[in-house]
Amino acid sequence: MPPAHTGAATTVAASTPSSPEPLSPGTSGYRRMSLALFAAGLAVFVLLYSTQALLPAISADFGVTAGQASWTVSAATGALALCVLPLSALSERFGRTRMMLCSMAVAVAVGLLVPFAPNLEWMVALRAVQGAAIAGVPASAMAYLAEEVRPKALVGAIGLFVAGNSIGGMSGRLVTGWAAQMWGWRAALLTVGLLALGCAAVFAALLPRARFFRPASLDPRAVGRTVAGHLRDPLLLRLYGIGALFMTVFGAVYTVIGYRLTEEPFSLGQGAVGSVFLIYLVGTAASAAAGQLVARLGRRGALYLAVTTTALGLLASLSESLGLILLGLVLITAGFFAGHAVASSSVSRTAKTGRAQASALYQSAYYLGSSAGGTLGALAWHSGGWPATVGLALAAVLGVVSITVYGSRVARTELRAEQRVARAERRLASA
Repeated sequence: MPPAHTGAATTVAASTPSSPEPLSPGTSGYRRMSLALFAAGLAVFVLLYSTQALLPAISADFGVTAGQASWTVSAATGALALCVLPLSALSERFGRTRMMLCSMAVAVAVGLLVPFAPNLEWMVALRAVQGAAIAGVPASAMAYLAEEVRPKALVGAIGLFVAGNSIGGMSGRLVTGWAAQMWGWRAALLTVGLLALGCAAVFAALLPRARFFRPASLDPRAVGRTVAGHLRDPLLLRLYGIGALFMTVFGAVYTVIGYRLTEEPFSLGQGAVGSVFLIYLVGTAASAAAGQLVARLGRRGALYLAVTTTALGLLASLSESLGLILLGLVLITAGFFAGHAVASSSVSRTAKTGRAQASALYQSAYYLGSSAGGTLGALAWHSGGWPATVGLALAAVLGVVSITVYGSRVARTELRAEQRVARAERRLASA
């Protein structure tokens, strides 16, 4: 009898109003979570790309080429890509919130040291450490959302986090551009470090505690099996490829655009070049609208719209008219952020176990794409100017299209196979 009584008590307890419910839109917890992760996105992305708008000034001060200066961006994104998987494994043991808090603390501390780097080598080294620290935030945030948010609200919640990323990326470039024009690029980087410190404090104050997280062991073999399982999943592999290729486009375009606009015939100042990144506001809107796009067009339909928009933007940017170039950047930004939000949320929905590792693999592919895009985009700029950079980006867009078309064919084939099996079962049942 006691066991039966205990089971009944457990059933009653599970159905009481005090049992935790996933966060839903409209609740105070959801609002706090949204603001906290928005602030986290601001903090890490204001730091991650803080040198991108300053590359022409860094090149001039240190006497280096665009390709060499681009390593201040690529070192950070490359280190992030390499460290995101092991740090996500640690988050499975020690918790999502603890990992995000520790990662942001280290990233902000290093960010306050970067402005004092005596040469390019030191700056690249510090930026690599900073990128490694930042790695603890994105995958942990995606896993936290997948665990704490009601499934139907997941795409929208991830869209808000990605929107914070876009605002952070925009703010970092905008602030550094104007601060560099007034006080120099070192003061600009210090300003960004202080801004990130404030955002990290907001995150720590607002984030609701994790209620559905369950610690897992740090058995490397178990982690290896989980990762291997994700890498054998064809759908996850396609999503990783899409994320990497989208980010190759974005990294190439925004690493090189500052050089193009500071040269003839535009000759824009550092502040004006930084203001170009206000276009990131378009990315914020596109990310937040990703859930509605998927609801109307389906996942693949939303991706087709994203790649078409990106390709049109790349073609428009070939113009020598500043207005058309800016329009092209608007389209590229909207297409990229919509595609990224769709792909990243699909990873969280596809992975049934080891969500942190699944998200980490996506982030690794995504930031390897960023590093490759930044470095290859700069090399293309040296070899053939802006048309060569656009050619590289269009090749990556074509890769996204190819993956999406292949995925559509696989889905149709699987659907037809399921329909054949269902018809055969009905015939057997009626025989």
